[in-house]
Amino acid sequence: MATAKEISYPPEDPPKTHDFASDDEPRHIEFAHTQSPHDHSQHDHSLPITEIPTASSTNTNGTAHVSHKSSSTLRRTRSALGLHPEAPLDEDHDHHERQTLWWSRVRIALREPFAEFWGVVIMILFGDGSVAQVLLSTGQATAPGGNGFGAYQSISWGWGLGVMLGVYVAGDSGAYLNPAITFCSCLFRQLPWRRFPVYFIAQVLGAFVGSGIVYANYISAIDFAEGHGIRTVPPAPNATAGIFCTYPQAFLTKSSQFFSEFIASAILMFVIFALKDPSNNGVGKSDKWFPLCLFFLIFGLGACFGWETGYAINLARDFGPRLMSYAVGYGSEVWSAGGYYFWIPMVAPFLGCAFGGFLYDLFIFTGPSPVNTPWMGFKHIFSPAYARRARRERHRKAKEEGMV
Repeated sequence: MATAKEISYPPEDPPKTHDFASDDEPRHIEFAHTQSPHDHSQHDHSLPITEIPTASSTNTNGTAHVSHKSSSTLRRTRSALGLHPEAPLDEDHDHHERQTLWWSRVRIALREPFAEFWGVVIMILFGDGSVAQVLLSTGQATAPGGNGFGAYQSISWGWGLGVMLGVYVAGDSGAYLNPAITFCSCLFRQLPWRRFPVYFIAQVLGAFVGSGIVYANYISAIDFAEGHGIRTVPPAPNATAGIFCTYPQAFLTKSSQFFSEFIASAILMFVIFALKDPSNNGVGKSDKWFPLCLFFLIFGLGACFGWETGYAINLARDFGPRLMSYAVGYGSEVWSAGGYYFWIPMVAPFLGCAFGGFLYDLFIFTGPSPVNTPWMGFKHIFSPAYARRARRERHRKAKEEGMV
């Protein structure tokens, strides 16, 4: 008979909200309250957070009074969204009176979704921007070499740089930038499931807005390449829809389209789990190397798996720009092209990333994971009683930390 003890995760290795905190720079911990490195006072943590004296300031009469963390009043709102009750703010910033302003409170309540949104915007600006420059400048005699500004590898560079810089921008949210990676973090690494919807919305909206900015920037070049007001999708000779979302090569079968995206997504998740594994001696112990490693990973996927389908490997990266291109006049062909290919970059990344994460946990990872439970995690599926106990234990631990 399985007990709750069998399915509980060890408290000494909780996931971090701030993904890029090194061991010598303590940061906000997802399921454990810790003292910020900026806070040198000795707090009584038995008190409610709103009653903890956090800093002293001086009023106009010259007398000292105690100020409290501005984010403490937003704990319930953040918890309802599945976010950690404690916003990942610098301690000194959190105590400042400017955080009581209306927009400051909105920014604190939605800090992580905003970070995901802008991280994806930056990723799309560099990624789609690189495709636009290469495609629209083809044959330009004024370019060095006389044949356009860039080649296919320029696109791999652009997407690699976009992901790396997007990760830096979205560091406080965990910098997932991809619904499939968020999903696998919930599935394998205890990221709260309630956080998935708000991250999903932020990521898709970020891709929609980022691609819209690229379109606005290159609209004159698109008119020059296709004709004023003309917008076409591949395989049309002068199609420019491929700037924004992915389209498969015309000769690919449906199964080839699917497995091209599935395999690239599995590699993506497998390597990310390896890079984030603290017990893996093959990677640097400081997470500050992680964005640079992601740059090489995305560049490699583009260089080795990008030709057949465009290696979307990300629902937000493909669906958001596809929706934008439909809205600005590319027509219903954005959905029907490639034999209604559009659903493949929506589904394959989830399945591929889940498979890649499962493989890593099955063969390499030794930490807390559903795979490292009875029946390699499948007991959660085939034993309802066991699954209920697991959910109760997880709910209990989340409640202890104020997550519900």
